[in-house]
Amino acid sequence: MDPHLDQRLVDAALAQLDRRWPADEPGGAAALRLEDGEILTSVGLDNLNGGVSLCHETGAICQAYTLDRRVTASVCVCRVPERDQVLILPPCGICQERLALWGPEVQVAVPDADSAQGWRARTLRDVNPYYWGAQFTEDGTWPSLESHSE
Repeated sequence: MDPHLDQRLVDAALAQLDRRWPADEPGGAAALRLEDGEILTSVGLDNLNGGVSLCHETGAICQAYTLDRRVTASVCVCRVPERDQVLILPPCGICQERLALWGPEVQVAVPDADSAQGWRARTLRDVNPYYWGAQFTEDGTWPSLESHSE
């Protein structure tokens, strides 16, 4: 199976969104593709105390890490009922940091109004060309997964 970001990955996030929330409610979901093509999905944790809420990607990222599996692509979707729209959300800075464990070539979905599907795949390197962690390596490359746990 293709390890890249494609419509099947977006559809997996949309299916998770529909399983978790009724169509008339706001909500979000994420889908991550692993190196072998397996797809993990998750939703964010909503809480009365906003400080304990989690991004939609967090559950799938933690599951991939727990399974010691490599993430190759990620997409996050968000339903906005009052606009009758589902948005593609690029990863926030925290999720970029979490996905950085698997390197700069991880593909993420970003909105693109000029594309037929309304989104485009970009690498973390494209989204974050000045990644701070690269300052700690001898040659300016992104830190390896192993170096994140040192």
